[in-house]
Amino acid sequence: MAEPRSTLIDPPIEDLLDKVDSKFTLVTLSSKRARQINAYFNQLGEGLGAVVPPQVTSLARKPLSIAMEEIAASKVQAGEPGADLVTELGPEEEAELAMLAALAGEVEEIEELVELVEAVEAIEIAEELVETASTEPSDDTSV
Repeated sequence: MAEPRSTLIDPPIEDLLDKVDSKFTLVTLSSKRARQINAYFNQLGEGLGAVVPPQVTSLARKPLSIAMEEIAASKVQAGEPGADLVTELGPEEEAELAMLAALAGEVEEIEELVELVEAVEAIEIAEELVETASTEPSDDTSV
């Protein structure tokens, strides 16, 4: 017999309500996290890594179902407004975030080096202009 598909009834709403303090919190938390999951899947090809990936292994394809499974697994908790929803990252996610932070630091260093090279080139051009201006004979024949 075929394995039953995961639906919104799994995890049961009663189990989800045990994880939060009210139905309103459950709806708000799950919708915010579903938007984050959707944003993660939308930015995958761009390599931005700005959004935390799903924290549970799921057969569900819908972001809201994945968010509900995360709440049931206590991977997502309600907190202060504006705070991150995900409570903990796995070792793979921590490694990915560390790598992205290192790359961001390298990009900043490269940008600083480019600015320095451009500044040195500008100084060299200015020095050449000063030298050519001082070596050219003056046409000033005033008495």
